[in-house]
Order: sequence, then C-alpha cells, then structure tokens
Amino acid sequence: MGNTQTKRLPLPVLGTPAEAAPAAPSAGAVGTVPAVAAESAANATGVRINVITLGCDKNTVDTERTLARLLGAGATLGRGPEDADVLVVNTCGFIDSAKEESVDTLLEAVRMKAEGRVRAVVAMGCLVQRYRDELAAEIPEIDLFIGLTDAGRIVPELRGRGLLPETVPIMERPLRLLTSSTPHTNYLKISEGCDHSCAFCAIPLMRGRHRSTPIDMLVAEARELAAAGVVELNLVSQDTTWYGRDLARGLTAGDGDLSVGRPFTGMAGWNGPVAAPERGATAGRGGLLPELLRALLQDTDIPWFRLFYMYPSGITMELVELMAAEPRLLPYLDMPIQHGVDSMLVRMRRPERRATILDRVARLRAAIPELALRTTVIVGFPGETDEEFEGLLELLEEVRFDRLGAFPYSPEENTRAVELPEHVPEGVKRERLERLMDLQRTITLERNEAQVGSVRTVLVDSVEGRDTEMAGPDGRSAIGRTAGQALEVDGVVHLADAGDAAPGRFVQVRVTGALEDDLLGERVRD
Repeated sequence: MGNTQTKRLPLPVLGTPAEAAPAAPSAGAVGTVPAVAAESAANATGVRINVITLGCDKNTVDTERTLARLLGAGATLGRGPEDADVLVVNTCGFIDSAKEESVDTLLEAVRMKAEGRVRAVVAMGCLVQRYRDELAAEIPEIDLFIGLTDAGRIVPELRGRGLLPETVPIMERPLRLLTSSTPHTNYLKISEGCDHSCAFCAIPLMRGRHRSTPIDMLVAEARELAAAGVVELNLVSQDTTWYGRDLARGLTAGDGDLSVGRPFTGMAGWNGPVAAPERGATAGRGGLLPELLRALLQDTDIPWFRLFYMYPSGITMELVELMAAEPRLLPYLDMPIQHGVDSMLVRMRRPERRATILDRVARLRAAIPELALRTTVIVGFPGETDEEFEGLLELLEEVRFDRLGAFPYSPEENTRAVELPEHVPEGVKRERLERLMDLQRTITLERNEAQVGSVRTVLVDSVEGRDTEMAGPDGRSAIGRTAGQALEVDGVVHLADAGDAAPGRFVQVRVTGALEDDLLGERVRD
C-alpha cells in the first residue's frame, strides 16, 4: 500500500456525456443509506456494507437495487463509509473528471482498508465495465470488480469470500433501498442502453443497446416507491421517448440484468453471447411511453411525474396531448438538443434537425402554456465554425429555454468524433462556453422574473433552522421546488416563514422575487 496514494489510472480522455445536464446527483455525489434504511436492516445477520454512488441518477437506481440485493442476502447496511466492513464504490465512466473522481474514491477506499477501517473494497459500475483490467492492474488492493453486465454476481462473490452468510431467514426483499437525502423524490429508470449512434457518446459501449423494462415491472416498482413515501418520480433513461420500441417489435426484456442494455459484439467488457440481429427498422415505429405513463397514472397515487432525456424527434402529439390533459404529468420537459444548426447536428449524428426542434417546442408550448423546458448543448464539437456557433446562439435566443446545461466537447475514445478533423482549440471552446452561458443566464433570469406575483405549488425539500437569512417570524425557513424546477439542476424556491412545512409536503407559495437561478417566496394560507 506504500504507493497507493500516488497511483493514477492511465485512462484516455473522455468526451461530453450524451445527456448529462439533468443528471442528479451529479458526478461525485455520495449516496449513503439513511438512518431509517439502516434501522430497517437491524435484524440482518451479515457484515455491514455501505455503497458510495458516483455519477448520474441512473447509477443511483443501480445502487439502490444492489443494496436491496445485499439486504436480501443477509447484509447489515452501514450508515456511511466509516460504518462498514465492506465498502462498495459504484463508479462513473463518462468524462475525465468523473473518471478521476471514481479513481480517487477507490484509492481512498483502499486506504481505509489498509488502515483496518474496512475489510474489503468492491468496485462496480460503468468504469469497471470499461476498464476492469486496467483498474485491476493499477489498484490490486480492490477485492472484487463487478461490471454492469455481471451485476448479479455481487451476492455470490461476497458469499464465496465469507462476507455474506450462506443462508438467511426467508424475508421479503424490496426492489430498491432508497439512499437519497430527499427520500420523497426518486427516479424510475424505464430502460437501459441506447440505440442511437451519436458521434461523441460512448454510452452504448458501457451500457449496451436499448432495452426496455416491461410496464408491469415498472408499475410495481413505482408502487413500492410510493409506499416508501415518494411523491415525485422522475422518469429517466438514455432516450425516454424510445421506451418500448423494442417491446413493440416483439422483443422481450430477456433474462439479463436490467442494470444494462442488450450486450453486443464490441461492447466494452463483454465477451459473451449476443442477441441475433433484430429484424425491422426502428425508424417510424412508435414506442410505448404514453401507455407506460397511463399505467403509472392509473395504478399509483404519486402526485408528480417528471420526464427527463426526451429527444425532440421522439416527442409525439399523443404524448403532448397526454401531458396537457394530465396534471400529474408535470409541465416540465428535459429535451436535449446538443446543437441548433443542421450541419453540426449531422456531424454529431443526432436524430433531429433544427426544424424538428422548433416544431416540437411550438407544439409543446401551444398545448402546455406553463411548460418549463430544459436542454443540453455541446460547444466546440470538431469542425464547429464561428458561424455555426452563432447559429446555436440564435436558436437559443429564439426558443428561450428556461434552463440549459452546456459542456465543452472533449474527445472520448472509440467514438466517431475522435477521428473527425478540425478539432476546436481549448481556448475557443472556453470563450464560446462563456458567451453561451452569459446568454442563458439572462434568459433564465427573465423567465424567473416573469413568475413574480404568481402562486405556485411547491414541494418542500428541507426546512432550515433559525440561523438562516430567510428565516421568518417563526424562526424557520424552507427550501423547495416548483413544477418547473427539477432536483439538483434547476434552482430552488427560498421560502420564508415556513410554518408547518415539512420535507415531502406540498405548499402554496406566492413568488415574491427572482434571482439568477432561484426564486423567493412566501406561504399562501387560507
């Protein structure tokens, strides 16, 4: 362990994640089991296990499924990394900063092992799927590597090492064990992998091809989350509009673990069998997203459903009309576009063009006047000219998205973009990013100011103490979100005079002020 502190995995430079902006928690966030979850496992007989989660909301779902497996196998769940015999790190493998965060976290975990604070370290997730051999060579102190395609091995592998009991009393195992500090908000991962071939993205290499989770399984999971107190459920995937296209073509979810899409020849870390070539093109074939949403509305009582990662080309009029008619489908849409100029969209291998983007925005806003729109764009993609960048700014001026996440392009190995000519200098990328974000800050502030004086339903996320600047006459303030604000990425409402507000409760709030990112408000009482 003498040189563990200075080890650095020689990883290649990664590029921008395909749809990274709305991910929550962001790369580097740590999910630990809250006290209520740890107490629920008090009767388990195994060693204490804790999972550190890095990366996106889809990784959070994977962690919660893994924790449920471990609980069912007799594990006792620790309250944090310092309260664990086995420390599991669920890694992220998207961009350089995320990979560095994962490696640093693994190094810290093996330091804890060397100091005798944990007995074993497990690495799992995207980084392991893609770089298992490199990780094993550079950090041999890690006891076990679990990629996405072998997620089901974690229980038998730990059991074989004597870290889980051979037999456990028969007990009901939850589908997931919630890890969020805001347990009233959670994520429903409706599919895995991706069938798109965006030039900058390596998601299929790590996660496989698109595979939908059947509707009945998703409804059962949503009902369980509702029973656990979830009142806001965020639907996530790589492209949520693509949901069910495989099922509609007669393909089944198969026997594989739903933490990964369909493996294919050339997928990182996969040497097993692959499915036979699929017959029939996917273009023009609708999916089952409206059917899934109707089932969730009918069979659960969750008040808020929020849609993420909605590619413009997949947004149908049926979906627009359903959102307009159902108040529990929030007037909010995350719609990543990546660029606004056709020549760039072609180069990026995106499935839509500028006219499609403008058409979908117009249809959505005509049907849902209160709609909040969020998007993601990339600046400095290979070959982007000054004129093409100006065209992107013009589109953003025209559409006026409420929120926007922007990223400078960086090359990711084994993607088509790496081989493209005319890579944009880093200084030009930074300058373009600053100009774009200056524009978006102005737009976001104006759209926030337009809400001043209105009354909004706010979901309370936390209640603050007496020392906060926003504390009202009762000495308490609260932080919450409107339907137009997603957790972690879209700003919050600072609420003075919290009264009886509590996390997970909905309150009526009059917007009294607007900041660059956030809103100010006061309770509206009868």
